[in-house]
Amino acid sequence: MIWFWSRQLGKFLFAARRYRHGAHIEYIMSLDADDLSQGSNAYVGKLSSDFLGTNYKIFDSQPPHSGAKPASSRASRRFASTRRMVCLIKCPLQEEKDNDKHLDDTKMKMPTNAASGHTVLKNKAPRWHEHLQCWCLNFHGRVTVASVKNFQLSATVYPSQPGRKGDKETVVPQFGKVGDDTFTMDYRQPLSAFLAFSIGLTSFGTKLACE
Repeated sequence: MIWFWSRQLGKFLFAARRYRHGAHIEYIMSLDADDLSQGSNAYVGKLSSDFLGTNYKIFDSQPPHSGAKPASSRASRRFASTRRMVCLIKCPLQEEKDNDKHLDDTKMKMPTNAASGHTVLKNKAPRWHEHLQCWCLNFHGRVTVASVKNFQLSATVYPSQPGRKGDKETVVPQFGKVGDDTFTMDYRQPLSAFLAFSIGLTSFGTKLACE
């Protein structure tokens, strides 16, 4: 089980448990660590992966309205190289067609062409540290243990100005290891605590295409 604790608020926020459904992995998220069933009033959403573990979709507990699309995250790892992540968050617009029910794969492959209403987050490129002989990111002291799970994402497309590139230096969420079984997550708008927690969970998934 994975717990999400807010140090700022000083209280427990979410818990998640991993389940396998055939070839797919799901993380069920709940406000109650003792009740992680989807039928519970404490159920807040789930994170679902594909067979390879490189493509995730986030679902909240609310029934989808016409034209709604789940937020998606893609992650991959390469041996002796850097981790690559792309996260696409969709804010439904009134002018969208009701029959547009699925994410366009081209938007995931070419996020700079995302339509209005999308926030596209991509991992911030680390720098090679000659002395340590490894890829490094500057977490400004917030992350203290090296791990392949550590990441920082910055916005490359703004939802209000789709033609404008984002500030690659402004980190929206950052996630990293601080202990044997402890990780820290910092986030800012447009992410909610639920979305930040969901994106962080993708780091724990098994990635058959990369192992």
